[in-house]
Amino acid sequence: MPGELQTHITGATPGFDEVRGHIQADIFSGLAERVSRLAWDAARLREWQRARLRVLLGHVTQRSAFHARRLRDVDPARIELEDLARLPVMTKAEMMAAFDEVVTDPGLNRAAAERALAATSAEPVPLPGGHLCMATGGSSGQRGVFSYDRAAATEFTLMILKTRVAAMAALVNGGDPRPAVPDQVPPTTIAMVGAPSAVHGTMWVPSLLSGSPVRFVHAPVTLPVGTIVSQLNELQPDALFGYPSMLARLAAQQQAGRLAIAPRLVNSTAEMLLPTARAAIAAAFGAPIMNTFATSEGLAGASWPDEEVITLATDGCVVELVDAGYQPVLPGTPSAKVLVTNLYNYLQPLIRYELGDSFTRQPDSAAHGHMRVTVEGRSDEILRYPQAEVHPLVLRSVLLGTPEVLDYEARQTAGGISVHVLLERPADLGLLAGCLRAALGRAGLPDADVAVDAVGTLPRHPETGKLRRVIPA
Repeated sequence: MPGELQTHITGATPGFDEVRGHIQADIFSGLAERVSRLAWDAARLREWQRARLRVLLGHVTQRSAFHARRLRDVDPARIELEDLARLPVMTKAEMMAAFDEVVTDPGLNRAAAERALAATSAEPVPLPGGHLCMATGGSSGQRGVFSYDRAAATEFTLMILKTRVAAMAALVNGGDPRPAVPDQVPPTTIAMVGAPSAVHGTMWVPSLLSGSPVRFVHAPVTLPVGTIVSQLNELQPDALFGYPSMLARLAAQQQAGRLAIAPRLVNSTAEMLLPTARAAIAAAFGAPIMNTFATSEGLAGASWPDEEVITLATDGCVVELVDAGYQPVLPGTPSAKVLVTNLYNYLQPLIRYELGDSFTRQPDSAAHGHMRVTVEGRSDEILRYPQAEVHPLVLRSVLLGTPEVLDYEARQTAGGISVHVLLERPADLGLLAGCLRAALGRAGLPDADVAVDAVGTLPRHPETGKLRRVIPA
């Protein structure tokens, strides 16, 4: 990892072009080696994780007051992966409250990070020392701020980029050389229909790659659909990346003849890719579909084209799937939470950091040892009533099974739900409300109050552009 143990001494503040130039050099010099890790077996991954964990803990116990207190009884030189379960869980609330003590550069603090994020638009605004920040939108809870130095920003980008490069190489070569990567990455134009601001990874990572052979062109998801269609028709991208909620709308535009592009690959990211959206996107574009999972905390993974299972980049993070009491769940059982230990971010160390996502571990692959999962959604989307708990799938199965519905937002009310739907064409909203009421009844909520209204737009988060489809009270 280039410069991974660089001392975090705050110095002059470089411009973003300078920071990007250094990071790009590191990315493309390290890409082939990172792609080769896609084929590592379980034994090699465990050896790598243990070694990286020991280095990480040795670093943070010396440089992070927060972790030094929590890990005072830990001997970093002797820790094993099995010992992680004895370490305390780290929550977002704890991290944000103690941000200045979590980070390992004494010149970095939350106030400075927030100022940089507030000044961010199409490109990240560097902090002294060249550090870069991202933020979670806070749409489902407390805002989270995450800082990366040059080495960590390089590694985060490589975690996301390596599977796409290998997949594109396979498609270009007409075969399946995975995990091969060409000596020279061929120029590729990718349309990214994602966040309107580089505070979010769907714009942060592409901004780091600007000017490289992997060319991203942004079409913010907050633009009118007609404007996005016009931009894509002019661009004619080699690949189309974006939020599945918008990819499904663009698929409808393609089917209607208003959009006319022929991407070699479609990549879904940042939201759940539901079966109905996948089918519509595949039918419209006739291209292989990849699905991506990535978090601002540094965990990343992707499916191979047209596969549903996501392979996590466990060379970058140790991942624990646990129940509500933080006990491990068996393969095939949806987790209540995911605990992540980021092995490469030495600036803002995350050790057993709690994510609210629900993963189900899938059978291991004979081709590699990385963890394979399906993403079931977020545990904080469950609607809890006095008499029942309703999983979001209860609503999705009805709403996404209604062909007139392009997308939706469902809010929990005292006795049921209030739903706003974005329609492709007129629909019988009374019938839809009845179907939702019946589904809620089968889930244990009889005689639920259900209101359904058609709207012209659905609200998206101003920084991330994400939709939040299910909103508990």
